[in-house]
Amino acid sequence: MKLTRRQALRLLSAAAPALALRPSFAFAPSLPLTSGPFSGTRESLAAYRIPAWFGNAKFGIWSHWGPQSAVEDGDWYARNMYIQGTPQYEYHLKTYGHPSKVGYKDLIPKFKADRWDPEHLMDLYVKAGARYFISMGVHHDNFDLWNSKYQPRWNSVATGPKRDIVGMWKVAARKRNLRFGVSEHLSNSYDWLAPAHTSDSSGPLAGVPYDGTLKAYSDLYHDYSGQPADFAKTAQAMGRIAPDRWKLRYFTRIKDLIDQHQPDLLYTDGGIPFEEYGLSTVAEAYNVSASKHGGKVEAVYTSKTASDCTNGTCALDRERGVLDDIAPHPWQTDTCIGQWHYKRGIKYKSAKKVIDLLVDIVSKNGNLLLNFPLPNSGELDPDELVTLAGITSWMQVNSEGIYDTRPWKIYGEGPSTRLAIPKNGKEFDPNEGKKPDLTAADVRFTAKGSTIYAFVQGWPNGTVLLQALGSRSPHATRITQVRILGHDQNLKYTQQTDGLRITLPSRRAATADIGFTLKLTTA
Repeated sequence: MKLTRRQALRLLSAAAPALALRPSFAFAPSLPLTSGPFSGTRESLAAYRIPAWFGNAKFGIWSHWGPQSAVEDGDWYARNMYIQGTPQYEYHLKTYGHPSKVGYKDLIPKFKADRWDPEHLMDLYVKAGARYFISMGVHHDNFDLWNSKYQPRWNSVATGPKRDIVGMWKVAARKRNLRFGVSEHLSNSYDWLAPAHTSDSSGPLAGVPYDGTLKAYSDLYHDYSGQPADFAKTAQAMGRIAPDRWKLRYFTRIKDLIDQHQPDLLYTDGGIPFEEYGLSTVAEAYNVSASKHGGKVEAVYTSKTASDCTNGTCALDRERGVLDDIAPHPWQTDTCIGQWHYKRGIKYKSAKKVIDLLVDIVSKNGNLLLNFPLPNSGELDPDELVTLAGITSWMQVNSEGIYDTRPWKIYGEGPSTRLAIPKNGKEFDPNEGKKPDLTAADVRFTAKGSTIYAFVQGWPNGTVLLQALGSRSPHATRITQVRILGHDQNLKYTQQTDGLRITLPSRRAATADIGFTLKLTTA
């Protein structure tokens, strides 16, 4: 059923009695927005352009952290603990009890963050080279990580840490001149929590409803009243089934997040959801940004659906995947050194693996958004610190070739550029993180003014040959000076028909085990 403007406002009033509407607002077609340059329509949002800061930043760090992290058993715990036969169901049964008696509602208070120091962590992330920071705002678990007006019982100020997680991250990030963003995963929540409304299909408690069916907790698990009897089983198949009342609640909650914290980036987990509700959310992010920046829109909204972003509107995001070539507009890969939510004992990506990803992504006009999953304590574990330290060491020497750069004529050369990769890249690449490390034969390029940066992802034996800069190459450019970032000496080179041949110094570059950067000055 399509809501009229009057019905939408009546529902908003019931769901959010404290919502303060500004005197001037646009409707798309019936949702209250902060006044500004955009309304919640695709036609209006087509005029949006990605701000310069995003194309310059290149590297961000994400805290994908919330109550599910308290269990320290990995991703999607709040869903999988209700699916009989999954490892997380079995873990929950042995550790906490049967989900008809001990449910997700009982785990949320265990999220304590008792060693969380956002100021200290932000210092580490800045030192590692992050130019923006993203806090999770709300995951599919329906728990808000800010002082939420419209989820008053299930938010991080009311229970668990009893602190405004988003707000404290924001203060720490902006104090250090980082761009600050939030991620929202809320639109999926209505069907994502459907398993909590089911029961075991076998065993001594077969047919006994899980605690998601308790009316007293419908504000966490959702209210399925009025739905068909088998709705939970249907929704468990992730059919993105949601009534209009949920779509309106989604808009209201994320509008509150935007209005309170004015993010520079709003990441949504999927495409723009629910048409006018999602489009109005995008417009709200941009209008709030314009009101903060004297009419200039400095905010970025990311979508994983390429068609959302082909005509203005947003920046493309690829989760755990990379585009196959240079994109015309800045885009983003989001990935993690381990699982999204903290899992004890997992093996993390090495600093080498992360930097290989970073240079490949940046060479194609992209940004890397990297999650360091925090445990319940909120303190990075020793293995995470090893990876972070390796990234830090490399960035302190080589980041000149990363920040504020643009793609060169081609993104790279070497064996890794000849791999068969589907057009537009893979999302959820099953081999992400498992591919062999790049080697000295693999090169990625960026450019800044008259300077070309060539990232060589290993230390070769004596010389480097850059075939793209050979005198007969279609990309040939006359080179006047070659140096290694972090070294003062000029290197000897000859520009031959088969490539630019560079003689390396006898002393290895400081970051040679991960990769080093050649700075090429052109005529």
